[in-house]
Amino acid sequence: MKQLALIIDLNVCVGCHACVTSCKEWNTSGWAGPMSDFNPYNANPTGTFFNRVQTFEIGTFPNTETVHFPKSCLHCEDPPCVPVCPTGASYKREEDGIVLVDYDKCIGCKYCSWACPYGAREIDQQQKVMKKCTLCVDRIYDQTLPESERKPACVLACPTNARLFGDVHDSDSEVSRLIRENGGYQLMPEWGTNPANHYLPRRKTHLKIHEDELQRSDNPLKKEGLLPEPPKEQQTLDDIYMSW
Repeated sequence: MKQLALIIDLNVCVGCHACVTSCKEWNTSGWAGPMSDFNPYNANPTGTFFNRVQTFEIGTFPNTETVHFPKSCLHCEDPPCVPVCPTGASYKREEDGIVLVDYDKCIGCKYCSWACPYGAREIDQQQKVMKKCTLCVDRIYDQTLPESERKPACVLACPTNARLFGDVHDSDSEVSRLIRENGGYQLMPEWGTNPANHYLPRRKTHLKIHEDELQRSDNPLKKEGLLPEPPKEQQTLDDIYMSW
């Protein structure tokens, strides 16, 4: 069975949030919208997002690193959000494995958000229904778009190609090859949900910088020395401005 999914390369994600803003722009005015923001800027901000980027530091000072970790619905192959839904609003499509929410059936009970171990579902304050990443299902099957653009908005927007899209059940697909060759892994597999989305781990690169490379070869202070101080009796610009 076909299983569409996202592959996130943590080695090249720079935390620019282009995926977040492009997702918001496409989906708030599309099939899955609106994505309301009634109080986005105060101490306790609220708002509906399908994709978020979490940034944190690892290691011990001074050997620390910054990690940018994008997270959205993982379109699990055994999604716990589906069986707990009392109305059948949450469902998984057989043709491509995408997990969706039928807004007409959703009553906003939040059972699915409690069942999701990844915190990938949010309630929209305007429609009072649960919303989540749809893999831009209204875009990837749009025959009016060029084939190269039939991808989720976040994938197209990523400036470093940290996000890839494809069928993880197709062993010959690019995403399957990257998972095999780069040690791709699922998020929290111990929950038994079998997430379709995978992450490619950070590959550490050690840079050896010679001490001479830390010094500027064109340092003007070394070539010309310090500038001479003006005579004390000479007026400065501050004196001129104060006289005005």
